[in-house]
Amino acid sequence: MRNFDELSEKEILALAISSEEEDGRIYADFAESLRTNFPASASVFTEMAAEESEHRRRLIDLFVDKFGDHIPLIRRQDVRGFVSRKPVWQSTALGVDTVRRQAQVMETEAANFYRQAAGRTTDAATRKLLGDLAEAGVGHEHTADRLVEENVPINVQKSEEEAERRIFVLRVIQPGLAGLMDGSVSTLAPVFAAVFATGQSRDAFLVGMAASLGAGISMGFAEALSDNGSLTGRGAPWIRGLICGLMTTLGGIGHTLPFLIPSFQTALVTAIIVVIIELGVISWIRWKYMDTPPISAALQVGFGGALVFATGILIGNS
Repeated sequence: MRNFDELSEKEILALAISSEEEDGRIYADFAESLRTNFPASASVFTEMAAEESEHRRRLIDLFVDKFGDHIPLIRRQDVRGFVSRKPVWQSTALGVDTVRRQAQVMETEAANFYRQAAGRTTDAATRKLLGDLAEAGVGHEHTADRLVEENVPINVQKSEEEAERRIFVLRVIQPGLAGLMDGSVSTLAPVFAAVFATGQSRDAFLVGMAASLGAGISMGFAEALSDNGSLTGRGAPWIRGLICGLMTTLGGIGHTLPFLIPSFQTALVTAIIVVIIELGVISWIRWKYMDTPPISAALQVGFGGALVFATGILIGNS
């Protein structure tokens, strides 16, 4: 790698050309990733890609005029300390706001590069073009916002925000909620059966930990293997499985940890309070993200939890 201040004017122009081409491709990738769920915002980045292509054309014309037809391939990763871009294909589930913010950062970095490049050249035409591109970069920091106003009216923005919310619910909330419900409810029976069968906090703790970890592993694999997300739009299966497995384990461990308390009665009362809190959280999530009426959500979750809790007590006392 070489330092930026070691580059010649020819090399700086070649670097600028490859950088504009890369940024244009990134904007095109942004557009493609948004096209299915956010078509209006996709058009924003299609236009930004076209602008980068125009910048590249102007740089190529200047390069050919000064140095000939052959443009050496000098990329960002070849220059020490130069800005780098994370490939879009390595990112998953990019949101509209995330992409817009990244575009603003890209334009700010590009403007800084052109200012430094303009300061490194003495040729009037090159200096003028690099200065113009630096000013364009400053203006382009707000390009995404301007193009949004032109291409994405308020009603479309609301529609895209709702679509983004649905994707979040589908890929994060649903697997997390399924895990939390399974961990919180299904482990009630074995934990409290052990409590009333043995009367020992330590026994209940061991049973609860085994049930929580076992359920977490089982639910995680079940979710990850249910589908690959290509048809349902539920996202990467291993991410869903990880979310589901962790939330399952968390749901079971919540009312298991109180049995670390030496006093049996105190541990039992604390565990019951934790169970009530867990069921309340599940009811709130169902109301907040699944559009379930709050009273209906509380009754459904409470009734299911009460049945499992009663099952554990009956088995433990039998």
